[in-house]
Amino acid sequence: MASAALQVAMRLDIAERLSNGPRPVADLARDTGVQPDGLYRVLRALASLGIFDETAPRTFALTPPAELLRKGPGRLGDGIEFITDPLHFQTYAEAMHSVQTGKPAGEKVVGMPLFEYLAKTPAWSASFNNAMTAFSANVMPAVLKVYDFSGIGTLVDVAGGHGHVLTSVLREYPQMHGVLFDLDHVTAGSAPLLAASGVGDRVRTESGDFFKAVPAGGDAYIMKHIIHDWDDDRAVAILTSIRKALEGKPQGRVILLEAVLASDNRPDFGKLLDLEMLLLPGGRERTAEEFAALFTRAGFTLTNVVPTESMLSVVEGRIQ
Repeated sequence: MASAALQVAMRLDIAERLSNGPRPVADLARDTGVQPDGLYRVLRALASLGIFDETAPRTFALTPPAELLRKGPGRLGDGIEFITDPLHFQTYAEAMHSVQTGKPAGEKVVGMPLFEYLAKTPAWSASFNNAMTAFSANVMPAVLKVYDFSGIGTLVDVAGGHGHVLTSVLREYPQMHGVLFDLDHVTAGSAPLLAASGVGDRVRTESGDFFKAVPAGGDAYIMKHIIHDWDDDRAVAILTSIRKALEGKPQGRVILLEAVLASDNRPDFGKLLDLEMLLLPGGRERTAEEFAALFTRAGFTLTNVVPTESMLSVVEGRIQ
């Protein structure tokens, strides 16, 4: 119920519309073309959860959580709109399919693997890429605070989306160059971010299939929330492509930005995200021991797991 209410608020840009101060529901409904009674009841429910504040009868204002619903770097709006969209509702309604068959429920819902659907559905692809860019903007300051990227001449961002991870690192390391690698339809959307980054002259883009090969010439290869999209065999195939590209570089490393699951019962958002992986792409979240096993199969040794202030850790592997 809360997710459905959030989706309404996101699609109507309610947080943006309240950015200059409290407004009556009647005004918000008029601006968005919806019925005021239904909108009031949605916002009242969200206010009871701490999202928005009914400061006067039928008048709402932002709260700190509602402020995060706005879109752009440092906020969560793009991710919230993505995770509460109708496709997620349809997919989670089919959770039993994944439990019974071991196959992603998302494939049953859309009739094809998730990433094929992304390539064929521009609107959902844009929502996905915006969500991933916003997530990167929240994660990268925490990563840069605790992990040392020095000594890397060329950093290859594998499945790097629109390039936020790569450009964040390059801004901190002025001597470093980068390669942004992803599918054609993804890298095609990277130009605005690269142009605005201030480091675009040190980045080149390449496209291809990471199961077959990744760009050669990197000193290190980074992936944020990519390995968790895949089962163990396909994750090893990606890592093996990177290991081949690092041939002849004894100091070569692979850097994963991933959730690392706790082995006990403590609260762990990664264990909820693991259900997203089960139901949509068919991947999984992993423990440190499971990452070590993947690395060994692909010719790497797990050398470091560095927690960050975000929900992701830096998982580093070096050539065996």
